[in-house]
Amino acid sequence: MSESLSFGTRLSAWRRRRGLSQLDLAGVADSSQRHVSFLESGRTAPSREMVLRLAQALDLPLRQQNAMLLAAGFAPMWRESDLAAPELTQVQAALAFMLAQQEPFPAVVVDRRWNILDANLGAAKLVGFLAELGDPAPPEGRPNLADALMAPGGMRHALTNWAEVAAYFLRGVQADALADGTAETQALLARISAYPGAPALAHGPAADEAHGPVLTMVFEKAGTRLALFTAIATLGTPQDVTLQEIRIESFFPADEPTAAWFRA
Repeated sequence: MSESLSFGTRLSAWRRRRGLSQLDLAGVADSSQRHVSFLESGRTAPSREMVLRLAQALDLPLRQQNAMLLAAGFAPMWRESDLAAPELTQVQAALAFMLAQQEPFPAVVVDRRWNILDANLGAAKLVGFLAELGDPAPPEGRPNLADALMAPGGMRHALTNWAEVAAYFLRGVQADALADGTAETQALLARISAYPGAPALAHGPAADEAHGPVLTMVFEKAGTRLALFTAIATLGTPQDVTLQEIRIESFFPADEPTAAWFRA
């Protein structure tokens, strides 16, 4: 959403994006349909408390809550810190612990747009395994899992079930774009959707396609086969925009030969 949008326009857009009527939103926010209507039309200015109540009722990310407050003429409530900031020392330690605990298997810390912020040695080993396949430079010059998966080259050439994995990933980014409403996530979605083969993935998997309990990524190179599935974790109670947007993705072996390869 454009930064120039008024509070009322933003409120109406988010309400429609969430599939709520004015009456629905009023009920969740403990208000009245008339008051919500007046707020959306600009006939009434919201209090700071009402902005926050509506933002929480709409389940807005902290970044968008700040945008709503600014549009209503109030100062942002949630700070956005650099992950290396001194006040985040304990969080940094927790992330480092999680990465270390995942060894010898890969784990990475990424932001909302899948830019890699940190990684363990297991992740470095996986990258080394794929390195000779070519690694396309992300448009912003920062390692990005989305580009590594979707762009020609990189892990795509070694991923034997690329279409299935990429379709699932693309749907996840589509959901992110719908949920956070930022230009950055929308730009990421547009970029990865334009890569060769990506448009055809919008149709999803065949209805009669068999599925296991989890979607496994299968890499093959020079006679070596690695099968991995992932788990994604987030911080449970973030009160900082940066912390709400980070994810820890851990890779687990789907079979014993893969586990043995990483342990070797």
